[in-house]
Amino acid sequence: MDLGGKVAVVTGASRGIGRAVAETLAGLGANVVVNYVGNAEAAEETAALVRGLGVQALVIQADVADQEQVNNMMQQVLQEFGRIDILVNNAGITRDNLLPRMREQDWDAVMNTNLKGAYHCAKAALRPMLKAHWGRIINISSVVALSGNPGQSNYAAAKAGLIGFTKSLAKEFGSRNITVNAVVPGYIATDMTADLSGENKAQLLSSVPLGRLGAPEDVAKAVAFLASDWAGYITGHVIVVDGGMAM
Repeated sequence: MDLGGKVAVVTGASRGIGRAVAETLAGLGANVVVNYVGNAEAAEETAALVRGLGVQALVIQADVADQEQVNNMMQQVLQEFGRIDILVNNAGITRDNLLPRMREQDWDAVMNTNLKGAYHCAKAALRPMLKAHWGRIINISSVVALSGNPGQSNYAAAKAGLIGFTKSLAKEFGSRNITVNAVVPGYIATDMTADLSGENKAQLLSSVPLGRLGAPEDVAKAVAFLASDWAGYITGHVIVVDGGMAM
C-alpha cells in the first residue's frame, strides 16, 4: 500500500485511535492534517510522530461540531497542500448516563460532535475530492452502534447514524471514484477505556474471542487499507475490528 503524495485529514488526531491513524497513514507516505479541539500539546506530539516518518504534518484546531470552523480548516488544508484525498472522521466524545438522567445538552453535544461533525467534514472535503475525481472517506463508528450499551444511548445512536451516513454517501459518490466506508472498533485500549475497573475489564475480555482489548493500531491498519488503492472496489461497507466480540 502506497499513499505517497496523498493528503489525509484526521479529526480528533491528538490521541488514541486518531493518533494511531495519523501515524499509520504517514508511514505509508501520506501528508497528514492533525485536527484537534482542546489539547494542543498532544496534537503537536502527534505531528512530531508524523514528521518523524518523513512526511508533512499540519496541526489545525477546529471543533468539528462547528461548520464555520470546519470550513476554515479545509480551506487552510487546500491553501497548504492544494488537495484533500482522505478524510477520517474520528473525532468523538461521550456524555454517558441512563436516559431518564441524561440532560438534553449531553445528548446534543454527542450528536453534534460524533454525527453532525462527520456531516460538516464530509461536506467540506467532498468539493476537492469531486474535482479530483478521487477520494476516500472513512467514518469511525463503534461496536455499541451494533449492540447498544446501557448508559450510552446518545453515543450508540450517533455511531449507528454514522453507518447509515456511510452507506448513503457511498451510493451518492461511487460514480465519482469516491469510496465511503466505516470502521467499527470494539473495545480498544485508549484513554476512554483506561478508567474501567479491573472487574469491568475482565467482563469485557470474557466476551472477546481473541482474549484481549484491541490496540489503536489494530483500527488504524483497517483505516489505512480502506484509504489505499487496495480497497478501490470496496465502498459502503462496515469493517468491524473487535476481536470477534460482536459476531
